[in-house]
Amino acid sequence: MIEILLNDKAYEQDIRELLMAFYPGEIYSHEPSPQSDFSVEGMVDQAKRHVSLKVVSHKRQEIPELPADMGEAVEEELEHVEEPIEVNYENRLETKSRIKRRLYALLVLQTGRLLPWGTLTGIRPTKIVMTKLEAGQTCQEITACMKDTYFTSDEKTSLAIRTAVHERELLKTLNYENGYSLYIGIPFCPTTCLYCSFTSFPIGQWKGRTGLYLDALAREMKATAEMMRNRTLDSVYFGGGTPTSLPAEELDRLLETLEKTFDLRAVKELTVEAGRPDSITREKLAVLKKHGVTRISVNPQTMKQATLDLIGRRHTVDMVKDCFAMAREEGFDNINMDLIVGLPEEEVRDVKATMEEIRRLNPDSITVHSLAIKRAARLNTMKEVYKDLKITGTQEMIDLTAAYAAEMGMEPYYLYRQKNMAGNFENVGYARPGKACLYNILIMEEKQSIVACGAGCTTKVLYRDENRIERAENVKDVEQYIGRVDEMIERKRKLL
Repeated sequence: MIEILLNDKAYEQDIRELLMAFYPGEIYSHEPSPQSDFSVEGMVDQAKRHVSLKVVSHKRQEIPELPADMGEAVEEELEHVEEPIEVNYENRLETKSRIKRRLYALLVLQTGRLLPWGTLTGIRPTKIVMTKLEAGQTCQEITACMKDTYFTSDEKTSLAIRTAVHERELLKTLNYENGYSLYIGIPFCPTTCLYCSFTSFPIGQWKGRTGLYLDALAREMKATAEMMRNRTLDSVYFGGGTPTSLPAEELDRLLETLEKTFDLRAVKELTVEAGRPDSITREKLAVLKKHGVTRISVNPQTMKQATLDLIGRRHTVDMVKDCFAMAREEGFDNINMDLIVGLPEEEVRDVKATMEEIRRLNPDSITVHSLAIKRAARLNTMKEVYKDLKITGTQEMIDLTAAYAAEMGMEPYYLYRQKNMAGNFENVGYARPGKACLYNILIMEEKQSIVACGAGCTTKVLYRDENRIERAENVKDVEQYIGRVDEMIERKRKLL
């Protein structure tokens, strides 16, 4: 247990997020407790010009050895850990940065380790880089700023810059002012994976009734198309859940609704996540091809059968290979494969074996996720059941996937992070030239409005001139969505 004892709550969330990066999954308290291991104590003076921060251990522990190469910026911060921090509460960004830098130094002393992303706890590190590139800064200037301001490692700084440069090049063709992207959510899956926290319901429980959902979805899609009639649709993404959980005839109906409802003439890509091999059939692939789907995902997550069984993926490694081959036979020339590093009981040799299998299949892009255990996932809600599982994410695993991607002719094209990631790493999409997914970049960099239809979806409208985003959220429960779809439409109407 970790205590957070502050006399001012203004930066409590920032402090908590950095603590969670060093100590994922721990319990936090705002009151002194005999069970606590240590406390973070912060005092702000009356004028709000100085903050005193300290970490107080409550249990005996060995003083850890400090990392050999911490970097000049961290070493300099360590020299001042006992001094108050001079802050300006009128400049939130700078004050937050100073508090996090000081807390980071204190936690390095406490743990003896560095974080690969330094003090960065947000999900979009490339957004910082992109903003600086657009302001005319050079890569050298950005590198110095990332290391001095956020203590990011050389490797992560380089990755963020390479990715942002690639993103910027890919997005040159888009008209942000008048364009938008469309997300369609299909909240059904064959089963729910152990680590999953997305809005999804077992398709078996909805057998014979998914048509009710499609009726409501079609209603929302038609209303949305009318609202966006004067805007250009750039990309369409069907996610979930697993869209290919639907029967072939319902997939056909859904894509037909899309074609009849929206003006697709300017669409640069149409993606359907056919993620679960146990949801893919040749008939469904033929339907997707007939309707002009340009990109699909066939997602194994791992090519180790014991892990697939453990996490609740009711398909075999051979099924992944067969589905991939079938998709190629049906003419798909842009196939993505999702992988997860840090799955329970997996080690470096398992990741290497998976990458060898992926290389043989030769997909057009791969997305490498670091396992993040979300609040709603069974790995979290049923901790006692799974407490003995070994979950390890290492830099070696991440480096291995990056090396294989490079060997396969792929470049990183988008990057994002999640809270409670194994190893505090990142998710990276790699793609061959011409095979990157524009939608993935757009939603992560928040460069364009994303209009979403379906249960559990969120519409995000970007006001570029004001640099802000407004949201309209749909209810997650499918029954609720069907019964309240008109309410969802009105939420959108008020926003759009």
